[in-house]
Amino acid sequence: MGLFDNAVPGGNITKPLMIALGALLVGKMLSGRSAEQPDQAQAPAPADPTPVGTGSGDGGLLGGLGGLLDKLKNAGHGNVADSWVGTGQNQSINANELGNAIGPQVIREIAQRTGLDEQELLKQLSAALPGIVDKLTPNGQVPQQHQVASAFNS
Repeated sequence: MGLFDNAVPGGNITKPLMIALGALLVGKMLSGRSAEQPDQAQAPAPADPTPVGTGSGDGGLLGGLGGLLDKLKNAGHGNVADSWVGTGQNQSINANELGNAIGPQVIREIAQRTGLDEQELLKQLSAALPGIVDKLTPNGQVPQQHQVASAFNS
């Protein structure tokens, strides 16, 4: 995967994990190039008042990297998210805290698309996200959405 080779502990980014990361960060990774997939339209409306944004072009389920970081900050994990973006040591987040921050609807949808159990998905995401976000923000700045998409396509 080039850019992400050493971003994940053990260096192993499985296809389901890559799909999950893409679902969060790059919308077109969810279901091909089109954001207007019939199975997305059938997804029930989230209980969370914050829109999930499945139709937000290439923004991923949470509105891209910025949306993911906002979700973490709003859930009280701002220091953790900032450590991933910043140039210092990345703080870890446990799977349950990550799941609560992202929201059960989003986790359920990603789990269905990857074929992973929700707990396994959260375990893998909690291990991978600190390194992936760190790689996507090498200068401590959140990149534009097209730059995140380019990183996933390289």
